[in-house]
Amino acid sequence: MHVVVVGGGISGLAAAYRLRRLLGAGARITVVEQAAVLGGKLRTVPLAGAPYDVGAEAFLVRRPEALALVRELGLADGLVHPGPAAAQVRFDGRHAPLPARTVLGVPAAADDLDGVLSPSGLARVRAEPSTPMRWDGADVAVGPLVAERLGPEVARRLVDPLLGGVYAGRAEALGLRPTMPPLAAALDALVAAGRPPSLLSAAALALSAQGGAGLPDGDAALSAQRGAGPPDAAGPADGTGAPRPSGAGRPVFGALRGGMAVLVEALVRAAGVELRLGLPVRGLVRTADGWRLEIGAAPAPEYLDADGVLLAVPPPALRRLLAPLHVGACAAAAGIEVASCVIVSLALPSTVRLPPSSGVLVAAGEPLHTKAFTYSTVKWPHLDARATVLRASLGRHGETATLQADDAELVRLVRADLAELTGITAAPVDAVVTRWGGGLPQYAVGHLDRVAAIEAGVAGLPGLAVAGAALHGIGVPACIATADAAANHLAAHLHVSLGDDVESPQ
Repeated sequence: MHVVVVGGGISGLAAAYRLRRLLGAGARITVVEQAAVLGGKLRTVPLAGAPYDVGAEAFLVRRPEALALVRELGLADGLVHPGPAAAQVRFDGRHAPLPARTVLGVPAAADDLDGVLSPSGLARVRAEPSTPMRWDGADVAVGPLVAERLGPEVARRLVDPLLGGVYAGRAEALGLRPTMPPLAAALDALVAAGRPPSLLSAAALALSAQGGAGLPDGDAALSAQRGAGPPDAAGPADGTGAPRPSGAGRPVFGALRGGMAVLVEALVRAAGVELRLGLPVRGLVRTADGWRLEIGAAPAPEYLDADGVLLAVPPPALRRLLAPLHVGACAAAAGIEVASCVIVSLALPSTVRLPPSSGVLVAAGEPLHTKAFTYSTVKWPHLDARATVLRASLGRHGETATLQADDAELVRLVRADLAELTGITAAPVDAVVTRWGGGLPQYAVGHLDRVAAIEAGVAGLPGLAVAGAALHGIGVPACIATADAAANHLAAHLHVSLGDDVESPQ
């Protein structure tokens, strides 16, 4: 039996590992990855002689999938957590603490925003619960809804920077249901209970759910509702981390000593897969016995025959591979746009002291090129003390000018922004520029309908399954959840279609 996993990011590797557990040692599992390296948006590189993550740097531990996988792979001894430093937000030329008790910037109480909003902005928030709100359950754009209900200051100073940190997108286009599922579910619950809906009331209800228990969860929304900021994104456009809520006992985020590459390497070892790197999948067709994939360069293609195929690829590749198989699923995948961003990682002399903050998110409209800084040395106490390290994120959906600059210019821009924000002008002892082209799917209004159309279309194609950040969350746990679901679906099909040819897992 032969199964091919297309895509060697966290979703594809987690799926390959789960397939190995489900299908047993006798199955042949091949991972085909277009890039020359595995891991996708999990990438650890040397910075000043120590491992440093330039993609996703952490995962939620209050959502079970990633933590369970770390334990299953025997990596729990390397689990580390952020320090207690709080994050900040930059707007109108000044800094303010990032409020802890919000759902991606949507507050539960006006008092939590003291120091962030003007007196008139605070008055607008306080009046929101008494202002009639129409909520019919349809997905809506986050930005306009927040601006209408809570005022433009909340939208510009809090919600847009947080969503920009998670998705590299803009609040005016991203949908409420896919990006803030606990908040949307809380609005549904208020209406079902006959109570007046309001954003403040919904945020309070979501926050009271203790990490989303009883509510549909999403990595980004959960991280913010527990005051942890946006660094759980599977893509690299993360922000800064944020303060833990008062009285919080358990850590919100986890990472691995040695970087997220430790997880990637462990998955590859445990999955026992054949690796085909640097090879694009150019075509996928059904055959009488299963599937045939065309891989490699067009002038000299290679073909792989498989009993099952699992696609864990970004939306553009998913659209292309589904095009000859299902018109509706292909159209739905085409409707998921992607954003690009750049991570600039700097190592400064160890004598340089960063501000006592985990980082800063930058509101739109500030005269800066950087949208977020993560002060890694402060945020992650386990990091090597031989240098002071930090990273900056640049680029949002629709922005191209900044990303077209060369590496030296990007480093210059980040250093200028760092000097403006902190006064630090020290020359770096090392720098790494990482470009993530099309790295982050945009969860626009109607995203859940598009995902449902993809999954429904694929469900009608026996032996095919899909996983990845384009579906039900861009965080590491959400990607692992889609991988597990896809692997289980595919294994069930193979057990039925091949019967005794499938070895029972050990």
